[in-house]
Amino acid sequence: MRINELQSGMVLSCDLKTSDGRMLLPRGLELTDRHIQMLVRAGIEDVEVDAPKAELNADMVRALEEYVRDFYLYVNPDHAPMLELFRISLDRTAVAVASGWNLPSEEERRAQTVEHMDDIFLKDMGTPADIVKHETELESFPDVYFRIREVLDSPNVSADRLAKVVSTDVGLSAKLLKLVNSPFYGFTSSIDSISRAVALVGGKELSTLALGISTISYFKDIPPELINMEQFWRHSISCGVFARLLAEKQNGLQPERLFIAGLLHDVGRLIMFKKIPYASREAMLFARENSIPLHEAEREVIGFDHTDVSRHLLAEWKFPQGLSEIINYHHDPMAYPNPLEPAIVNVADNIANAVSIAEGGMYVVPGMAEGAWELMGTGVGFLREAISAYDEQIDQIQHAFF
Repeated sequence: MRINELQSGMVLSCDLKTSDGRMLLPRGLELTDRHIQMLVRAGIEDVEVDAPKAELNADMVRALEEYVRDFYLYVNPDHAPMLELFRISLDRTAVAVASGWNLPSEEERRAQTVEHMDDIFLKDMGTPADIVKHETELESFPDVYFRIREVLDSPNVSADRLAKVVSTDVGLSAKLLKLVNSPFYGFTSSIDSISRAVALVGGKELSTLALGISTISYFKDIPPELINMEQFWRHSISCGVFARLLAEKQNGLQPERLFIAGLLHDVGRLIMFKKIPYASREAMLFARENSIPLHEAEREVIGFDHTDVSRHLLAEWKFPQGLSEIINYHHDPMAYPNPLEPAIVNVADNIANAVSIAEGGMYVVPGMAEGAWELMGTGVGFLREAISAYDEQIDQIQHAFF
């Protein structure tokens, strides 16, 4: 379509790049007047957009409202940010359906059977510490993780030293460069070396990112019939993106640190998938059938939740204590002496769950911890701004990791 025919609300059907390959706008982005003005200034003449959306009849609108409302049964309906998230979820789901997406059936939203799998521990016979001990005794952690930890623990982080450590791991280097060149940072020129990335992003910041990325590589062999790992990591990355956007609104916080906390907020759940897959599946089904948050279902079915596991796991890995506590307290941030950072991940987790509803999300929005939103001093208008920024970033950031 010619640039002068574009209208606000149209959706890009493919990535839009400059002649030298630099990303301007990602596929799936809903154009605003600001985007169109930017394209005009950039000299773009033709743009590919999706076909016009179908009109929704009254029955479909009612079905959409019922579908989305099911995800918000656990939250306080009078809480202004949750009410705004509900409206956003409804708008996004309506757009998805009008664009050809079908609401998933109840069967499609269920976990597949894992009757053939044996749990290492049965309920009341194993503790989170037992599960972690069994895991860490059998598996070795990536060596590059400990070398990055050594750099992080140095009194003065050396940029040259960090670049050398990261550069020894080709896969890690490639992922970091993809991330640094993505809309996550929005640098105008391409960054083609780790040393350059360290200079622009900062040694401490990049080492935190490297720490999180190397942690992801540890998790392999999660039963595919138990969970769709692409969806799991998309939710995790989404939580990281929103945590970073929220952190940028605060003074004195390191956004990269909050991104990694969001990225790894469910890390304990991955160990549960590996060691107690049957019980984990039962918890997922219980959460769906009773419309309660998954961590509440874990406590009911298993006797503990994934943050109980992450508390032992991150200690065993000698993860930075401050980063560990953000992850361990993200469902109960106000119980932590300095609640702002875990509160950010708590809110980010809710936003990530809200946007996933229009993508086939399985679990209810857990609800923000009391006081978490207010702690940040952010107006509800920020939610739509953050989700717009997320839409511009998420696909490329996910590609950087996977």
